[in-house]
Amino acid sequence: MNKRILILVMVLTTLLAGCWDVKAPERMLYIHAMGLDYKDGKYEVYAQIIDFTTTAKNEQPVTDVPQAEVGHASGKTINEAVFNLYHSMDSSVLWGFFSYVVFSEEALKNGRANQVIDAFIRYRETRYQIWVYGTMDPVKDILLSTPNLNRSISLSKLGNPENSYEQESFIKPINFRTLIIGLNEPSYEIGIPFVRISEWKTEKETKNEVELSGVGILSPKSFKGFIPAEKANGLQWMTNDTKRGEVTSKVGSNEELHFTVVVDKVKVKVKPIVIKNKVKFDVHIKLDFNISEFKDKVSIEEIRKAVIKEVEKEVKDTYEEGLENEIDIYRLSEYLYRKNIKAWKKFQNNGKVELNEDSIKLKVEINKIKSQRKSFKETVDK
Repeated sequence: MNKRILILVMVLTTLLAGCWDVKAPERMLYIHAMGLDYKDGKYEVYAQIIDFTTTAKNEQPVTDVPQAEVGHASGKTINEAVFNLYHSMDSSVLWGFFSYVVFSEEALKNGRANQVIDAFIRYRETRYQIWVYGTMDPVKDILLSTPNLNRSISLSKLGNPENSYEQESFIKPINFRTLIIGLNEPSYEIGIPFVRISEWKTEKETKNEVELSGVGILSPKSFKGFIPAEKANGLQWMTNDTKRGEVTSKVGSNEELHFTVVVDKVKVKVKPIVIKNKVKFDVHIKLDFNISEFKDKVSIEEIRKAVIKEVEKEVKDTYEEGLENEIDIYRLSEYLYRKNIKAWKKFQNNGKVELNEDSIKLKVEINKIKSQRKSFKETVDK
């Protein structure tokens, strides 16, 4: 009996010894975000580390302790810059909670983004679900911005973009996985959300928040250009992933009478048509929308026509903005690649099919109109 107890104690002791090299969570630093710039032949790296003691809560306690700190280092390669960053860190770093990366415009040029992506996805602690953004503002300022009402920084717009995308599907969030697929498949271009600093005010101070400013187009070897927010509206009507968006248009002959509807369902079909030595694309968009405001002497049919006209305009404006920068903004080349590989091989040049203003034939259709109430009249009868 004593021998059995002795053996059991020895086994348990051996098992416990296997945990002795495990590092305590409070003795580690956690990378939440990275900002990347490129200046004077060197990568400029900004790392945002956060305190996880309160991130399980939606609201942060009232305290003078900052939610995050941002460190900086530089190097001739991205890995050298990161190792130089380690010089100023008090503890070992865990990358398992790395949520997003923000590139400056310079860091996106000349294929530098590829080197960064490759370095991160090859590291055992990082994942393919890291969100990707670009900016024309200083990347350090983006990382130092804090969420509204001092909410947990892990719930910020950049770290948790799907939350706000459900309410306003303006520019679709992109992660490493989607980015890599987009760059490896025709038309070998993909758009990434661009952000900028937006000021919000409290009774005591002005705070820096982050807002979407447009979309930047990246290829494997270059940064193709930037499309500002006011020219990027067509993107939300060319994807079935759109959850919710708004259309504001003029109604009737009154130039000052504007009307806003909320779109809550988008269905897009793109059909490549090969005619002799040309390729055209039939684009058919179906929308469902809600009416939440009513104007005197405006019929449902007038609203329908106005919404169709505005959506057509936004889709064409974004498309033409892409053409000016030699960008296949709607990835039309991929539709041909998927549906007619033989034709794609014939017409493609570096993965892209030549496009012009006449390459798309657009049809917008309203499938369903809802008012959220039984009546399609104004609530207050004047």
